[in-house]
Amino acid sequence: MRDLGDVRQLIEVQTGSFAAMGTKLDHLLGEHPMLIVHPIAVTTRLQFPDGRTRRSPRSGSILSLLEELVSIPTLLDHPNLTVDAVLVDVTKVRARDPRARRGRGGYRTIDTRLDRVIGTHHFAGTRDLLDLLPAELPAEFTTLDVARVGRMSRADAQRLAYCCHAAGLVTRVRRTQQGYHYHR
Repeated sequence: MRDLGDVRQLIEVQTGSFAAMGTKLDHLLGEHPMLIVHPIAVTTRLQFPDGRTRRSPRSGSILSLLEELVSIPTLLDHPNLTVDAVLVDVTKVRARDPRARRGRGGYRTIDTRLDRVIGTHHFAGTRDLLDLLPAELPAEFTTLDVARVGRMSRADAQRLAYCCHAAGLVTRVRRTQQGYHYHR
């Protein structure tokens, strides 16, 4: 909890899904300002018991936040809610586990260490989502346009468009075979 003068702000570090927080947010936001800190691993190194390390093929970016925001796109505009996406590099320490799922190669993570903080993106409302939309978009655009111009995956472009639409930042103009057409 952080003291903001006569008001106390709740701070939640959320490494998992935002969807599980829906009920909690409904109860707390009416009375308390709340900051959700969401760490996003940009680079992950895996450290094994024999001392060798390797880089994980999984990587994140600020767009990884969209996977969580699709669960609460309208809550982002609540005056008592702010979200900080913290981009980090981490090392996951692995241990041999014969019961681990086959896809994990017989290892499980026993510790995650923070190597460095790269940066923080602050979201104080839905208007901050517009910073993720590429400025060079045409007046009417599809998620394919967002993906091409913004150099992101189509799935990330669809999540961004969904969040912006749910927040009332863009409107759906029509639907064609290419998908929804949006207008700012």
